[in-house]
Amino acid sequence: MKKTQLLIATALMVTVSHTALSQAALAQDRVTWWYEQATPDQQKLIQDHIVGPFNSANPDEALTVDYRGSELDKQLRVAMLSGNGPDVVYTAGPSYVAPMAQSGQLMPLDDYAAKYGWQERILPVFLKMGEYKGKLYALPKTYETVGLFYNKTLFEKNGWQAPKTLDELEKTADAMMQAGITPFAAGNADWRGANEWFVTLALNAVAGPDNLNKALRGDMPWTAEPFVKSIDRLNGWWQKGYFGKNYFSLTSSEQTADMLASGRAGMMPSGTWQFQNVATYSKKAGSEAGFVGFPSASGDPVFPLGVGSTFSIAAKAKNADGAAAVINYVFSPEVYGTMNSAWQGEWNIPLKDISNVKMASEVTPLFTETMKNLSAAVNQGNYGYTTWTFLPPATDSYLINGIEEVWLKKISTQDFLTKLDASFQKEAKAGKAPAVPAR
Repeated sequence: MKKTQLLIATALMVTVSHTALSQAALAQDRVTWWYEQATPDQQKLIQDHIVGPFNSANPDEALTVDYRGSELDKQLRVAMLSGNGPDVVYTAGPSYVAPMAQSGQLMPLDDYAAKYGWQERILPVFLKMGEYKGKLYALPKTYETVGLFYNKTLFEKNGWQAPKTLDELEKTADAMMQAGITPFAAGNADWRGANEWFVTLALNAVAGPDNLNKALRGDMPWTAEPFVKSIDRLNGWWQKGYFGKNYFSLTSSEQTADMLASGRAGMMPSGTWQFQNVATYSKKAGSEAGFVGFPSASGDPVFPLGVGSTFSIAAKAKNADGAAAVINYVFSPEVYGTMNSAWQGEWNIPLKDISNVKMASEVTPLFTETMKNLSAAVNQGNYGYTTWTFLPPATDSYLINGIEEVWLKKISTQDFLTKLDASFQKEAKAGKAPAVPAR
């Protein structure tokens, strides 16, 4: 009898405990956020430095992150159309924002910007990029640039200097090929979008930012001579073998960083998101890496400005206030410091003032110096344009696929640019082109 009473009492206690926990969970407002692909280690960083601290500081909210991998964009489009998407809308860049805002899938953020003082905390040029028809719809997670990594150890061994002009770049690349070294560590096996990194560099280095600005504003066709010269020069690098023999089977991230660090490749045209991999593989190989703005026809370093991802709030969000609180938390010196220290280049949040940011001691000086140079270039208006940030989505998609046809001699440069221009004009007319900050 006593045993039976004890079991009943225990059961009642468990039931009461579960009920209390359930009521506590119900008392919290769930905030949902779908994220792109991330390794288990990267997911742990997000949990330890964003999700956990946010939930601790906001006991009435319960942030959950769902990792959707490379299918995020596709799944997000379907979910947003049906109104079943996440509260925090995470896109691959500003080119995705205008069509979503146009179709009423995103909520204007102006009231939240005023509430949290985002205008005073975030660099103005990036707020401008998140606008559509005068209203703010997105904030950029990170700003980035593409430039030229090079194996400094290999360069010193061979008496090479980091190139400043395109002629110097090609002279160095030719010398590498003669020595049996692949000039450019590059690949797109894991991310076909890597193609446009090289198109971006060629457009900025040859045509120049001023001409790109005109084209993005619709004041110059993409078939104009400066862009023909840009694509022809890029295609020339491909045909000469600068990109190596395994471009379509190498990953754009770790395998290319390994090639550079090991000295099998001498240079790597890539973005600031690669700093973490470069540091890891350089340490493993016992080599030292360098990074410079990409060479140009004029000799002035090129820093194409890019936004890797954006934060928005779904128009049909179940917890819009919670989503805004999450975004506000991300844009803090604490998150900048912890995430940028552990995941260099991927969380370069565009804060105006980072004087109070605490970075880990193991952050490489090369990364810190590059970010300072990029910040200075942005503040001075001395920057170029990345295609994934400033082209509308269908045009950007064609650019990624079409350049392969040029490389494989299926179409001419002129045909490629004619199709690109037709797509751009159609999307611009439909109001799908991202905002372009004034120079």
